[in-house]
Amino acid sequence: MNGGWRYRVGSAFGVAALTALAVTVANSPTIQGILGALPLIGRLSANPPAGAEGLLETATTVAVVTAVFVPLYKPRPRRILDVVVFAQKRVLVAMLALAAIGYFDYTYRLPRTTLLVVSPVLFVALPAWFVWIRRRPSSDVKRAILIGDDAEEIERLASDADIPIRGYLCPTSAFDRVASASPPSAVVADSGFTLHGMERLGGLSRIEDVLVEYDIDTVVLAFEHTDRAEFFGALNACYEHGVNAKVHRNHADQVLTSDSDVGTLVDVDIEPWDIQDYVLKRGFDLAFSTVGLVALSPIILAIVVAIKLDDGGSVLYKQERTAVFGETFDVYKFRSMIENAEEETGAKISDEDEGGVDPRVTRVGRILRETHLDEIPQLWAVLKGDMSVVGPRPERPELDSDIQTGVIDWRKRWFVKPGLTGLAQVNDVTGTEPAEKIRYDLQYVKQQSFSFDMKLVIRQVWKVVVDAIEAFR
Repeated sequence: MNGGWRYRVGSAFGVAALTALAVTVANSPTIQGILGALPLIGRLSANPPAGAEGLLETATTVAVVTAVFVPLYKPRPRRILDVVVFAQKRVLVAMLALAAIGYFDYTYRLPRTTLLVVSPVLFVALPAWFVWIRRRPSSDVKRAILIGDDAEEIERLASDADIPIRGYLCPTSAFDRVASASPPSAVVADSGFTLHGMERLGGLSRIEDVLVEYDIDTVVLAFEHTDRAEFFGALNACYEHGVNAKVHRNHADQVLTSDSDVGTLVDVDIEPWDIQDYVLKRGFDLAFSTVGLVALSPIILAIVVAIKLDDGGSVLYKQERTAVFGETFDVYKFRSMIENAEEETGAKISDEDEGGVDPRVTRVGRILRETHLDEIPQLWAVLKGDMSVVGPRPERPELDSDIQTGVIDWRKRWFVKPGLTGLAQVNDVTGTEPAEKIRYDLQYVKQQSFSFDMKLVIRQVWKVVVDAIEAFR
């Protein structure tokens, strides 16, 4: 795959050329004649432009489509299915934009019959173009690098790896503890070191640049500790760039792996969802959150008034939660506790989760919690894509860190987007029972599918209805 400006120019030129060709063919007399003979479509006014007007209409279409595809002009080694889906989404956006131009009766709009032909053609041609230009060499030789913060572990894995390693990424601080005992074999020009005959390609901050520059398809992780900031940051980079990841089997309990993996290095299941289920899941998230926010707007207004009448404090409160690969995001809820309830106690699990009474909860807040209405603002996080409707419940980073020390498999939850509800929630398991909670969360990770999500949503909706009835009895 070419990088830098060659890829950007080539990909943009291909989009423009294919779009112009599709419009030209669609406006040809032959195609227009075929369209005129078809039922329904033949009723549309067929008036293909010609001359200067035709050139301007073609230029308008090319400009719109080329502009919409800007995010794909960055050279990145994406998976083929990711390329196809992303490109098809861009085509849909471009066609909607062109249809909007036609609605407002722009002088150089694309005729409707032409738009009907161009849309399916580009829906196939442009994804195929991006798949073709990112096509890997025919050789089966892997292009792998080592990434880690432990020089000794990097050397050890380099000798155990059964694939050629192009180099490694490691911070210079990793050499401090081994410099006096067994210094690396040589110093290279960039003040890095060669290990096991491998060149140091830079520090951990260069992960994304190196993945693109060297067209890497496999990353071997060699971290002393699988901490959130570095280990899962590297996994996140692999996920974003469609790169396979491997870890030493000693770290297999921190990640999702294939049950059939054997040997020193095991494959990390970075993206456990199939692409079809992923598209369905995201589509459902968007529909559910949009309909929910609109349908519940009267209830939202009533809750705002009730909170203000109760103590006059703020309506919402914000918390930081842990997301995929240990990243964090802000989640909003309706305030159910007194203002600044955790100033003295710090982050802690509510006594109500343990079956007790939390004195910090307000009168309105108690009703909101019993009916689950305090969770409504989280639909915004689902709409944004920070959360899903179904997934492991996101914990606060402070509590996450405490739980990790006692539950070995806890980080495996980070491989799935957090959700409003999940298998643990519908079974009334909270963060006060981390061992039981992780058992349900990992069961969800293994069984996850769109149909399984729908079953959990139905169970959760039924549970909310029952809890609401009980609360108002």
